[in-house]
Amino acid sequence: METMNRTATCGALRATDDGKTVILNGWVHRKRDHGGISFINLRDRYGLTQVVVDSDARAELAEITTELRMEFCIAVEGTVRTRPDSMKNPDMPTGEVEVVAISIKILSRSEVPPFTIDEKTNASEELRLKYRYLDLRSQSMQQHIALRSQVAFSIRDFLVKRDFLEIETPTFIKSTPEGARDYLVPSRLYPGQFYALPQSPQLYKQILMVAGFDRYFQIARCYRDEDARGDRQPEFTQVDIEMSFVSRDEVLTLIEGMMGQVFKETMKIDLPTTFRRISWEDALNLYGTDKPDLRFDLEMQDGAFLADLGTFQAFKDALSAGGSIKALVVPGAAATTSRKNIDALEAAAKIYKARGLAWMKVSSTDTDAPVLEGGISKFFDGMATQVCDTLGAKAGDLLLFVADTRHKIACSSLGAVRSKLGKDLGLCEKGTFAFAWIIDFPMFEWDEENEKWETAHHMFTWPQDKYHATLESDPGSVKGELYDLVLNGYELASGSIRIHDPDLQNRIFKIVGFSEEEAKEKFGFLTEAFKYGAPPHGGIAPGLDRLVMLMAGETSIKEVIAFPKNSFAQSLMDSCPSNIDPAQLAELHLKIVKD
Repeated sequence: METMNRTATCGALRATDDGKTVILNGWVHRKRDHGGISFINLRDRYGLTQVVVDSDARAELAEITTELRMEFCIAVEGTVRTRPDSMKNPDMPTGEVEVVAISIKILSRSEVPPFTIDEKTNASEELRLKYRYLDLRSQSMQQHIALRSQVAFSIRDFLVKRDFLEIETPTFIKSTPEGARDYLVPSRLYPGQFYALPQSPQLYKQILMVAGFDRYFQIARCYRDEDARGDRQPEFTQVDIEMSFVSRDEVLTLIEGMMGQVFKETMKIDLPTTFRRISWEDALNLYGTDKPDLRFDLEMQDGAFLADLGTFQAFKDALSAGGSIKALVVPGAAATTSRKNIDALEAAAKIYKARGLAWMKVSSTDTDAPVLEGGISKFFDGMATQVCDTLGAKAGDLLLFVADTRHKIACSSLGAVRSKLGKDLGLCEKGTFAFAWIIDFPMFEWDEENEKWETAHHMFTWPQDKYHATLESDPGSVKGELYDLVLNGYELASGSIRIHDPDLQNRIFKIVGFSEEEAKEKFGFLTEAFKYGAPPHGGIAPGLDRLVMLMAGETSIKEVIAFPKNSFAQSLMDSCPSNIDPAQLAELHLKIVKD
């Protein structure tokens, strides 16, 4: 086959190339015919170039041009020509030039695509995933995958320059409880026994610390058999990092530097050298969530004073039962917030188990004295000045309240309202990246259903030293050396200082209800390793998919993964998962039993 290998890409040519003879390879993006002249937008992953077939083109070239359709893969030989000023396209990097075709060769033909390949297609997700190889040709997907590659390279560069070793850990591991279901792989050689795919390299990276590799990282594939949603997939990628002889602050400083380099090199954005640090309790009280969106300033307040100030019984009941009243002042929103808007906000609060959303609007009189209107204002007759002074509210503001007998529900419910307001009012400015560290998490959470303590993150977290004496007697008050990195309302990374003392590890196992035998069965190889001089160590694991998603301005990690699964954990392109041949099942000593 005669080849016409490219001498330039479709994004490379500029006015300085005028007069050059070039060969371009790519796909027909658009084709237009005007009075005997044909214009072809030729596309590759580097960009677009306009190719012109003039009216006086030889017959063979004109004949081939008439055959061309969208997504034909072609080679074009031609001469670079500067466009007339009136025809230059400032929106295209190559918009000052065009290539006058000398010859065109069709490398392969295309059927009519199921959707138009554009900068960002409006085709359904189902269609995009079924024809993912076409979807990936779009400009937005090409840019997202390129960004992902650049981010991964920048991370590797940053860590390697700081003496980190990239070490691979096994894909087939022992099944251990880590909060989600494992994906299991049956063993042919050992009938009835299974490998598990790793939910994370957690235990292995701790073993590497015991082994003396004091600075480890891995861009690791991880697997969790759980329901998918916008920012989760059955298989995902995290930047796994572990260090020996470090404090919490050293881990946080490292990640701040890494994020600074990544954003500077890939997006030309300068991040702060240090990120804001917020305790878990403050995050819950101020924002109603441990992953707050800090692109806007709305902070929740304590509304307990309202129980005695007015006659609203729901407030009094919540407070007398040991609960809380949370308040949110939305500046200038009174006039633009309809009852329909408030109903939508209340629906958001009820998702988090709130019984309702109370509200009032602040207006003013000729004397500029505040007046409360609507909602529950009748229960605070004559109290407008006290309410507004305490909350810092002004005329034109909207006041929102959630009261509940459980403090966490009051906070999280109003926090959901805050998050919705950020989107509804356009407060989440695109291109803004608001990082923060959430620290001082509770070590344990009470499982009401099973009536036992569980670890908030995982069982290998170091309890803060001041709580060691009261671990067993008061687990609920214990804070762990835990830290989360949040960005624009998403948890971007989670980490902790790990337990390296086998006695302390066994105490944690007992608190969460692991018997000595069960702990030995599940984690014996780790606790055994700790008997041989384990160093203090800690780490963190930023989610690569989620990081690139946020950098790309998307809301689903499907947009930054080359071949993602759909919301039902299926790959529509290759019909995965699929049935297995009975002979293969027999080799694995398995039999399908239908319900």
